[in-house]
Amino acid sequence: MSSIKNKVVVITGGSSGIGKAMVEESLKKGAFVAVCARNLAKLQSQFPDSENLLTFQADVSIEEDCTRFVDEVVKQWGRIDVLINNAGISMRALFEDADLLVIKELMDINFWGTVYCTKAALPYIIKEKGVVLGVSSIAGYRGLPARTGYSASKFAMQGFLEALRTELLHSGTHVMWVSPGFTASNIRNVARSADGSSQAETPLDEKKLMSSETCARIIIDGIERRKRSMVLTGQGKLAVWVTKLFPGLADKLVYRHFLNEPDSPLKTYN
Repeated sequence: MSSIKNKVVVITGGSSGIGKAMVEESLKKGAFVAVCARNLAKLQSQFPDSENLLTFQADVSIEEDCTRFVDEVVKQWGRIDVLINNAGISMRALFEDADLLVIKELMDINFWGTVYCTKAALPYIIKEKGVVLGVSSIAGYRGLPARTGYSASKFAMQGFLEALRTELLHSGTHVMWVSPGFTASNIRNVARSADGSSQAETPLDEKKLMSSETCARIIIDGIERRKRSMVLTGQGKLAVWVTKLFPGLADKLVYRHFLNEPDSPLKTYN
């Protein structure tokens, strides 16, 4: 796939952040884009009306919603070329303090949402020799403290996609994932606290992070080039490299990094 022009691109979780930017980038490149979110009114308010855009209300943690979304895309355009599993939420709480329903919610959205949407769309993608992509995280390579559920969901996503890629190795279908690293998006603003409530304020300085628009351009380019996987920031690449080669050192460096966050939950143990 050298270009997504005139291709049907399906994106989950597109009402803000990286998802919204990927919708805009795909439309700019001439794709037909189908996008879903739980809040349809918010989703529709983000984009001008376009015959190249289909918006749909769906909660990816519900299998039936994912199936209905895919069915609507096929009804509209007759095929699917690219599926971008982007919908996701994060968390910030010590596992000791976290309600287990928080962990379950993250697995339901981040992991099962990817599985449900991929299962529904896969026959159409195989037919078109298209692309399945998961928006993962450095947390899919390296477990992050106070983010146990998030890390678990991203490890699970990457394991699922790697296995699927191997199954489809000779089918002409491409499976990949990207790890944006720390990106200026709303995922931390809606991250879950220990009791499941929204974190509301991010502990990071968003002005120092990669923009959602830059992230989206890199991801769409990676889809067109059929990259195997991508880690998008230097900090992320360093974290992956150190974790592979010096895991004990990685433990200490990651702990120190997250201990120094404003209001870090790790300060409980210090």
